[in-house]
Amino acid sequence: MAPSRPLAVVLALVLAGPAAAGCHHEDTATARAGAAALVAQVPLTGPGFPPDAATARARLAALKVERGRNWQTYRREEFGRYWSDETDAVGGRNGCDTRDDVLRRDLTELREGDRNRCVVLSGVLLDPYTGKRLPYTYRRASQIQTDHVVALGAAWRAGAYAWTPQRRLEYANDLDVLLAVDKQTNQDKGSRTADKWRPPRRAYWCEYARRYTGIKAKYALSVTGPEKRALQEMLAGCPQ
Repeated sequence: MAPSRPLAVVLALVLAGPAAAGCHHEDTATARAGAAALVAQVPLTGPGFPPDAATARARLAALKVERGRNWQTYRREEFGRYWSDETDAVGGRNGCDTRDDVLRRDLTELREGDRNRCVVLSGVLLDPYTGKRLPYTYRRASQIQTDHVVALGAAWRAGAYAWTPQRRLEYANDLDVLLAVDKQTNQDKGSRTADKWRPPRRAYWCEYARRYTGIKAKYALSVTGPEKRALQEMLAGCPQ
């Protein structure tokens, strides 16, 4: 991750401590407070996301229906090799790693770093896909992964192959596209679309379809016929 330039300067002062550039304790404390304020002011969810069921149904009806294309040319690197804060996507340019932003948003019982609010020291994920309660502790192996709800490979086949590299980087780091989920379930899902995979926890199907459809509409991605029917079925099960 590479913070934007103004924030990078602030974070450098925070991490370097009082010795940097002749700073006094007060300067370091001020810089740390400034960095924390910048982290706090960037929303971790886009306005109106995910859409409600009625809005999702309307947006689904407007999506282009076509077969996936260029599946054979997909490579993960087309969306950037690493997480990046250098995008205008939701959560971008706040100085934090994208994965840390997802953890800060999705975990409960959250404990953040004192010196760096980007860092999540511990928390608990109530996994939306399975209902499992998954603990998280910084620097320890975790059963939590970050999932692209509409997988990168699926997005590629639905139109992302024609995007600019920056647009793909934005998609890969957009917090509206991402969820913290159970590692094994995420691996089982892979790049499968909604007609080929649904969350094991049926109670999450409505929100899954709302998020999935919201992402497709936000990025003007197409759907296949079976994919559209699967989303319609899940949205039909949403509470009225």
